Amino acid sequence: MGQSQGQAGRSPRCIALVGPYLSGKTTLLDAILARTGAIPRQGSVAAGNTVGDASPEARAHQMSVEMNLADVEFLGDKYTFLDCPGSIEFKYDAVAAIAACDAAVVVCEPDEKKVPALQLILKELEDRNIPHFLFLNKIDKAEGLIRDILPILQPASAKPLVLRQIPIWEEGIATGFVDLALQRGFIYREHAPSEVVDLPEGLDERKGEARFAMLEQLADYNDELMEQLLEDIEPPRDQIFDDLARELKEGLICPVLLGSAENGNGILRLLKALRHEAPFVSETAKRLGVPSEGSYAQILKTIHTPHGGKLSVARILSGEFADGTTVYGADSDDRVSGVFSVLGQEPHKRGAAGPGETVALGRLDEIKTGDTISAEKGSTFSIDVSPPAQPVYGLAVAAKERKDEVKLTTALGKVIDEDPSVSIEHKQDLGEMALWGQGEMHLRVALERLIRKYGVEAETSPRHVPYKETIRKPVEVRGRHKKQSGGHGQFGDVVVDITPLPRGGGFEFTDKITGGVVPKQYIPSVETGVKEYLVCGPLGFPIVDIAVCLKDGSYHSVDSSDQAFKTAGRIAMSEGMPQCAPVLLEPIMRVKVAVPSEGTAKINGIISTRRGQILGFDSRPGWDGWDVVEANMPEAEIQGLIVEIRSATAGAGSFEAEFDHLAELTGKLADQVLASHQEEAA
Repeated sequence: MGQSQGQAGRSPRCIALVGPYLSGKTTLLDAILARTGAIPRQGSVAAGNTVGDASPEARAHQMSVEMNLADVEFLGDKYTFLDCPGSIEFKYDAVAAIAACDAAVVVCEPDEKKVPALQLILKELEDRNIPHFLFLNKIDKAEGLIRDILPILQPASAKPLVLRQIPIWEEGIATGFVDLALQRGFIYREHAPSEVVDLPEGLDERKGEARFAMLEQLADYNDELMEQLLEDIEPPRDQIFDDLARELKEGLICPVLLGSAENGNGILRLLKALRHEAPFVSETAKRLGVPSEGSYAQILKTIHTPHGGKLSVARILSGEFADGTTVYGADSDDRVSGVFSVLGQEPHKRGAAGPGETVALGRLDEIKTGDTISAEKGSTFSIDVSPPAQPVYGLAVAAKERKDEVKLTTALGKVIDEDPSVSIEHKQDLGEMALWGQGEMHLRVALERLIRKYGVEAETSPRHVPYKETIRKPVEVRGRHKKQSGGHGQFGDVVVDITPLPRGGGFEFTDKITGGVVPKQYIPSVETGVKEYLVCGPLGFPIVDIAVCLKDGSYHSVDSSDQAFKTAGRIAMSEGMPQCAPVLLEPIMRVKVAVPSEGTAKINGIISTRRGQILGFDSRPGWDGWDVVEANMPEAEIQGLIVEIRSATAGAGSFEAEFDHLAELTGKLADQVLASHQEEAA
C-alpha cells in the first residue's frame, strides 16, 4: 500500500464532503467530529449548533452557503474535512475547495429525484480524477431495497458504483449492515459505534450474492482476482482491501457505504475506509503534477475576518509555509502574516504548516481563491481550477445612503473576493450597477453579508433592459441655429438626410458638401451635434442603425462657429427624427439551457411562454442523459428564468446567454415599455 505503511508517511489528509442540497453533509461533519472526540456532542442544523454552517446566513437559511472546515484525529491519523455547499447556487465554493483534496465523500440520499444534482457533483470529481466514495445517507428513511436504488443512481456516475455494505432490515427499518469485505454484521447504536453481531437468519444468501457482485466489479480491473473467482478460490481479505484502495485511488470505482449521519450510524466504517483507502498528499501531489522540489500550496477559500483581515485557506501540497514566508502567485507575491488552524470559520494561530496540512495563511492581499502559490520565485506551476459558471441572475444595486457609495463598492469587492461566482457590472449607458450571481438565494446571502460584515445596506431593483430605437423611413430636414445678442452672433445652417441602416449597421456619418456651403472645419462639429442627439431619441432610448448625410447648408463669415454648427446638427436631428417613424428595439439573447433529458419538454414550454424562439436541441457533450436546448429569447424575459429552470429540473438545470441581435418591439409590449420609461423619467 506504499505510503500507508509507517507512521512517518501518514501525513494529514484533506477530505471534501460534497453532495446535493439537503443530503446531510453538515450533519455528517458533526457526526464525524463527535465520533472522533473533536466535539463533545453532535449538533444539528435545525438547532443551529453545528460546526459547519457556522455563518449567520447559513443558520438563518438552514443551508450551507460556503465551505467550512474542521480538523480531526482518528486512530493516530489527522484529517481536515471540508464541508462544501450542495446548492448549485453556491457550487463554486465546492469547485475551488476540491481542487487539492485527497478524496471526496459524496453524500447522497436514496432518492431518484436527486440523480441529476448528484451527476453534477460526480462529473466535477470525475473530470478532475479525484478519488471519491458515495455515502448513502438517511438509510434509516430509505424506501425500497438498496439493490433497487443503486441501479437508479448508477447513471449519475461514470464509474461503477461498488456496494461495500448491505443493510440489515428489521420490520422495514435498516437497523444495521453487513460489511461485504469483512463479512461481518453490525447493528447500529445511536451516536455510538455499531456492535458486531451474528448474521441474521436468511441473510447469508443475500450477503453471498452482494459480496460476489462486489468482487466481480473489482475483478474487472484485476486479472488475478478474476481467475480466483472463476476457480471458486476465496481471495484473501488483505488482497480485497488492497484492491479496493488501489481501484479507488486510480479512479476506477466509486465505493458505496451506508449510514445515517443524523443518528451517527455508519460513521466508524466510513472513517476506517478513509484511513485505509484514501490517498496521502504525496499521491495527490503526483496526480496534480506538483514539482518534486519546493513548497507549493493551493488556495481553497478566501475569508475576510473582522479583526484578522484576509485569510487564505490553503492546502499544503509540498514543503513548508510559515509566518513570514514570501509566496508567489501567478501575477503577484505576498508575505504570510500568520498561520492559522480553522474550525468552522474560526481561526486559531499556530506554527508552520507542512505537507498535507490545510491551514489559513494571513494577509495574502494579492492572492485569490483558486490560485496556486509557491515559496519558489519564478515557479510557473499552477493547478487548473474551473472558472465560475456564467452568472444567471442579476439585480440592479445601489447604496441606500448616497454617502455609502464608495463603501458599497469596496465591500462588494471583498464579497467577490470570498465568492468569485458573485460579480458586478457597471452599465454606463443605463446609469446602474448590476450585481450578478447564480440564483436568487445566492444574491440574497451576498446582500446579507454586506450588512453583517461591512455595515453597508444596499437597495436592489430589477435590472433595466438596454432597449434601443431606430427608424423605419428616411427624411430630409434642415437644422438652422441663428442667435443675435449683441457683438458676435451664432449662425449655423445644415441640411441632412436621415436614413435607416440594416439591423446591426450602427451609425454612419457622411457629407456631400460642394462649393464650400459648409466650410470643412465645421463638418466635424455637425457630426458631434448629431452624435449628441443619438444618446436619447424621440422614444427616450439610444438610437442605432442610422445614417446621416450632410448635403447642404450655409454659413456666416463672422457669426459661424464650431458650437453653432454643432447646435444646428442637433436641431436637425431633433426635428427630423420624429418624422422617421421611430421604433423600439429590444435585445435578443442566444440562450443555451443545459437540462436533464427528462426535463427537456418542460424547458421548451418555459422558453415558449417567455417569447423565446426554440432553435433546436442536442445531447450535451460528455454528459450522459442531458440535453442542451438552444433558443433566441428577449433579454427582458431572462430575469427570473433561472428560477423556473431550476424548479423544472430539481435544481440541476442552468443556462448561458449572450447578446445575439436587436429586434423590433411593437404593440402592447412596446407601449408598456415606453409608458414605464416615461414614468421613471418624470
